[in-house]
Amino acid sequence: MTQLVDRHDEVRELSALADAGRPKLALLYGRRRVGKTFLLTNIWPADRALYFTASATTPEQNRRHLVEEAGRWAGTELRAEDYPTWRTVFRMLLSLKRDRPIVVVLDEFQYLAEGEAGLREVASEFNAVWEAPESRRPILVVVSGSSVHTVSALAQGGSPLYGRFDWQARLEPFDYWNAARMLPGYGHADHLRVYGAFGGVPRHLAPVDPDRSVELNIQHLLLDPRGEVRLQLETAIHQEEGLQEIWKYQAILTAIGSGQTKLSDVANKTGLTLDKAFRQRLDRLIDLGYVRKAQNLGAGRTSPYLYRIADPAMASYYALVAPYETALEVTSSRELWKARLKLLFDTHMGFVFERVVEQAYYRHMESLDLPLVREWGRWEGTDRNREGVEVDVATELLDGRILSGAIKHRAKPMGTDVFTQHLRDLERAAAGGKAGVWARHALDGDGPFLFASASGFTDSFRQMAEASGRRVITWDLDDIFRGFETA
Repeated sequence: MTQLVDRHDEVRELSALADAGRPKLALLYGRRRVGKTFLLTNIWPADRALYFTASATTPEQNRRHLVEEAGRWAGTELRAEDYPTWRTVFRMLLSLKRDRPIVVVLDEFQYLAEGEAGLREVASEFNAVWEAPESRRPILVVVSGSSVHTVSALAQGGSPLYGRFDWQARLEPFDYWNAARMLPGYGHADHLRVYGAFGGVPRHLAPVDPDRSVELNIQHLLLDPRGEVRLQLETAIHQEEGLQEIWKYQAILTAIGSGQTKLSDVANKTGLTLDKAFRQRLDRLIDLGYVRKAQNLGAGRTSPYLYRIADPAMASYYALVAPYETALEVTSSRELWKARLKLLFDTHMGFVFERVVEQAYYRHMESLDLPLVREWGRWEGTDRNREGVEVDVATELLDGRILSGAIKHRAKPMGTDVFTQHLRDLERAAAGGKAGVWARHALDGDGPFLFASASGFTDSFRQMAEASGRRVITWDLDDIFRGFETA
């Protein structure tokens, strides 16, 4: 089997389903280029699994191609004319090689029909065959697709296949750790920068050349008008199924990517009306994994959300490429990087590093006996003088305490000034009224502090942390990548 990065749980669970000795039905979905096809084609040997990928053509053509592919795989002559309906096709698939347990993968399942109504009909035809007594044989059928909204709906109430799936999962992009495993030639500082530039989608990481510096890879793949990753990011939203008026989704992403985090500011930046349709489009982008939303710690149910681009690669595109498209057409990416974009990338890395620390906390929570969090968060607000306050880590723990701290992606080690500034920020937030109740709890309670620094810590910082009387978690890059070399 080709070496897979991560995905161990999916491989183990799907393999167990295939070996169960009973008919099993699985559902796998996720956004494009996240690695679904690579996963499903590298679990079982070719003689055990029939793998078919539907294409964006007519259902009739897909039906004929599926019959022909099934015949080639089974080593028997099958004519499409003998299987004129989807019910007859599915019955044929479930009868292949009845003398042994097999796997049938139907990838991009959404293309087997036209529209959601048509897909329900196809799902109904499959269900009729799946429930028939003659179909009870050792077989695993995997339904897969990149149209997240459409394919995931197959397992929801109202679908003919509701309650039929024995296993379902959404395949997500890699976190910082597994993204780094795709490029073992780099050190941890460069791993972090690669993740900041290209994110965790395997297809975006694949063309990165570890024999080149990270900066050259960014210039060649992301900034250049013909850069491979840039072209993928430019067309990503256009390839999502079922989206109408793509330009409105693009406008929302551009607004958030330019730094607008509040709903009203996002709408104003796009020039679109903040109505039900606007909110639905934003929710769809969240569902697809392009945008993430969060509330301040202690915010009420009706408090506004803050919105950010979820994928680091997409965020780097909107920070470095979209605002400078014209300049990148007439100026070399190398010169523009030196003159302007390197500084912007360093700023972008500050936000990425916060996300990495969040991922690292969950990754190391058990091995380091870290306190369990209710929901990871940060806090942005104002003090009594209406001046802005930001706390990089502001999280309620399951035991009711508050985890707070600072995360810095800087060239120099973190000094005592960051520790004292954090205490000062907590005091300012606590004095800001009802919204600062959590900060008062953080100051008066015994909740731990978390400080993460990409460049380590000064001795004086560590001495101050030790003398504080609190549990102070201090992470440099070696701590964040703990156990990486032996994984």
